[in-house]
Amino acid sequence: RDYLNSRTEEREGKSDSAEPANRTPEPTTEEQEPAVATGGFGKGQDDLSESDLHVKAKHFLKEYDLKLSQLNNLFYKEGGQILPLYDDLRTTRVAESQMRVALLQALRRALDTGDFESEVQAIRDDCEARKCYDGGNWSNNFKNNAALFDFATFNKSITRVRLSEHGKKELADLISELQ
Repeated sequence: RDYLNSRTEEREGKSDSAEPANRTPEPTTEEQEPAVATGGFGKGQDDLSESDLHVKAKHFLKEYDLKLSQLNNLFYKEGGQILPLYDDLRTTRVAESQMRVALLQALRRALDTGDFESEVQAIRDDCEARKCYDGGNWSNNFKNNAALFDFATFNKSITRVRLSEHGKKELADLISELQ
């Protein structure tokens, strides 16, 4: 017998079995548990709120005329952690993708700690996961974009990058672009 055909017959009340189909109807949306303040049926997932943001992050939003709703399009909160919601970095260039990952990683940390910085290894791992890691040009991409960060030149001894004022401006532009 065709599986899909038999499933259709069961739903219509037709069945080859001698016993009647005593199936309990599945609850409708109204009968299900009410949505909790966590944004629906997700377990502990919620939008960011003003109280979730570090004071430095709040000042960043105000300085660059950004809204909390824009951050909620990029991040969400689950189990006390701020996690990325974005999938598309809206670029096909590897070097630009790597810098966008660095900027967004720094923002994610700043929302929690107030420090617009990120571990180089965390950026590398994220780039590898997004398939935009270019090991041959990794250092060159940071050197060529040194103005975004608080270092004169990138070298292998740097394990953490911090955004410069120019980097924060680029981050604000990126937040607006990713909406």
